[in-house]
Amino acid sequence: MTVRGATELGTAAARAAADSVRGRIGAVPPSAGLILGSGLGGLADRLEDAVRVPFRSVPGFPSATVIGHAGQLIAGTLAGRRVIALAGRFHMYEGHGARLAAFPTRVLHALGARTLIVSNAAGGVRRTLRPGDLMLIRDHINLMFQNPLIGPAEPGEIRFPDMSCPYDAELGAIARAVGREEGIALDEGVYCGLLGPAYETPAEVRMLALLGADAVGMSTVPEVLVARALAMRVLGVSCVTNLACGLSLTPISHDDVLETTARAAAKFERLITGVVNRLAEPPS
Repeated sequence: MTVRGATELGTAAARAAADSVRGRIGAVPPSAGLILGSGLGGLADRLEDAVRVPFRSVPGFPSATVIGHAGQLIAGTLAGRRVIALAGRFHMYEGHGARLAAFPTRVLHALGARTLIVSNAAGGVRRTLRPGDLMLIRDHINLMFQNPLIGPAEPGEIRFPDMSCPYDAELGAIARAVGREEGIALDEGVYCGLLGPAYETPAEVRMLALLGADAVGMSTVPEVLVARALAMRVLGVSCVTNLACGLSLTPISHDDVLETTARAAAKFERLITGVVNRLAEPPS
């Protein structure tokens, strides 16, 4: 099954993909769906009784092509809660449309997830952010200039989702509490999504700062838009991997991004594990 067109990436396709995956991972609904960004997929190794499904085996999913993205759907138990994690995601800079970039959110929802935890690697725009910092996403700015909700209204989705609070306040409070208990410094800020794949110029970074962005990346926003249309609760965490262009004399490379996420992985994993432990179990 190949899923690419705008009308083929909606509710029906998501349910078909979920039915296919459910035959391999079981029918127990998860407490949360996790989308793990560049270099942060190690959290999936913490899952107990894990069942791994390559993206290529999920109807509608292309293979992951970006280094640092394993390209697997993993179902298992984390901190006593059933979760489904995506080790990797699809980016529009790979040539995918916004609907495909957000399609995994629809599949996670079809598998029973009503809470979505998204993570990403991001450049620090605000000067107080440093490589290795974790930033709780309070809000976002969509400068990708694409929206995965464009097209026919999907059954079960809100046609005009409210975005006054796209990232759930209660989940944010839980994350802050876990951070305090675990001794994890947790910043907060606004994430800006750009199309990529080129890193931003110094002039663009100055513009982003004026617009109110604290960190910048090339993902997450499409997934959150669809999640809100599905009335899912969302928690977002950015791992700041570098100072944005113009704030440092050091050129940016993807290898450096992966190196920084590797250093920050342990505290990221502790944070998300603590959050998942505090989630209520969904009804069977």
